[in-house]
Amino acid sequence: MSEALMGVYNRAPLEVDRGEGVWLHARDGRSYLDCVSGIATNALGHCHPKLVAALQNQAEKLWHVSNIFRIPGQEELAEKLTGASFADVVFFANSGTEAIEAAIKTARKYHAAKGSPERIDVIGFAGSFHGRTYAAVNASGNPAYLDGFGPRLPGYVQLGLDDDAALAVALAAPTTAAVLVEPVQGEGGARALSPEWLCRLKAMARAAGVLVIHDEVQCGMGRTGRLFAHQWAPGSEPDIMAIAKAMGGGFPMGACLATREAAAGMTVGAHGTTFGGNPLAMAVGNAAFDLLADPALLAHAQAMGERLTSGLTKLAAAYGDIAVDVRGKGLLIGVKLHTNNREMMATARDHGLLVAGGGDNCIRLLPPLIITAREVDTALDRLATAFAATRRALAQAA
Repeated sequence: MSEALMGVYNRAPLEVDRGEGVWLHARDGRSYLDCVSGIATNALGHCHPKLVAALQNQAEKLWHVSNIFRIPGQEELAEKLTGASFADVVFFANSGTEAIEAAIKTARKYHAAKGSPERIDVIGFAGSFHGRTYAAVNASGNPAYLDGFGPRLPGYVQLGLDDDAALAVALAAPTTAAVLVEPVQGEGGARALSPEWLCRLKAMARAAGVLVIHDEVQCGMGRTGRLFAHQWAPGSEPDIMAIAKAMGGGFPMGACLATREAAAGMTVGAHGTTFGGNPLAMAVGNAAFDLLADPALLAHAQAMGERLTSGLTKLAAAYGDIAVDVRGKGLLIGVKLHTNNREMMATARDHGLLVAGGGDNCIRLLPPLIITAREVDTALDRLATAFAATRRALAQAA
C-alpha cells in the first residue's frame, strides 16, 4: 500500500477493479459476493444502470453551484422525503456524520429559540456509532474513538440501553435537549431495538420536552424492509432524523430531516454547506429514492432478509462452537461469534464472500437490497464453508 496514504485504515488485501450488482471483481480475476455493500451504502448494487444514467446525464449539464441559488433537484428530493416520512423540512449534506452534526445543532437551536439555551445535553447509548466528526464521536458510545483527541466535549451523556431508571433521570434533567438513538444499531453489533422500547422512549421524551433524534444512516432507506427502520414501530416517529449511505446508492450524500417545529430555530445563517445538495448529488439521489421507495423492492428486501436470517440461524445452530446467535433486522444482520470476528472476515473473503465487522464480536451481512434468493443461498453456502474451515483450523490447533 502506498506510503502516501494516511494510515488510518486496516485495509484488506483486496484490490477491487469493478462491480456489478451484488458482485465485486478484483484485479487478480477473483470474484466476491459483496455482503458489505460499502457498509450498507450500495443498496441498489454496483453500477445500477438507472443511477449510472442519472449521473452521466447530469454530469453533462451542471455539477455544482452554491446553495445561495435554488437547486431544483433539492426541492424535488425534499418533497419526496417529506412525503414519505414524518418530516416537514430537509437539510442536505454530504455524509452521515454531517447529517448527525446538523441534527444535534437543530435540537440545540430549537431550545435556544424557545428561550432555554441551557438545554444542550444529548443523551446517547452504549454501542452506538454516529460518525467520526468531533461532535459525532462525542455522541457515540465508543470511548476508543475519542482516544488522543482531547477531553470529551460538554453536553453529551452516555447510558446503557437497558437502564430505564437512568434514562428517566437524564430525560428529566433541566439541561437535556435531545436523545439520539439508532433504531437498529449497526457498528454496535446489529442490535434491533424493540418497537415497545422505541415508543416508550418517544413518550418519555415528549413528557420531558426533549426532542428525539433517530440515526438511520445505516438502517434507513429500505435496509430493514421499510423505507425507514422506525416505521416498524408506529408511534415512535422522531422529531429529527439523520440519513445517508443508501440514499445515494454509493454517491456521497446525507440529509437531516425534521418536523417544522423541531427545525424552528434553523433560520437563515444558522447552518450551511458548500457541497451538500449539489445538482450532481441530487440527480443521483432522486433516481435512487424512486428505486428504494418502490414497495416491490421493499417487500423483496424484507423477504430476502427473512431468508438470510433463517439460513444463518440454522448455520449458527450447526456450528455452535463458532457462532453464538443471529440478530438484526431485514438485511442488516449480525452473527455474534465465539471465534475472532476479524479472522472470520478474512476466512470468508478467502472463500469468496465479503462480510463486515461489528461490535460485540459480530460479523455483519449487509448485501444490496436487490440480492436474489439464489445469491442469498450462495452467501450462506460460502459462509458455511468458512465456518467449516475455521472448525478444522481449531481442531488442528488443539
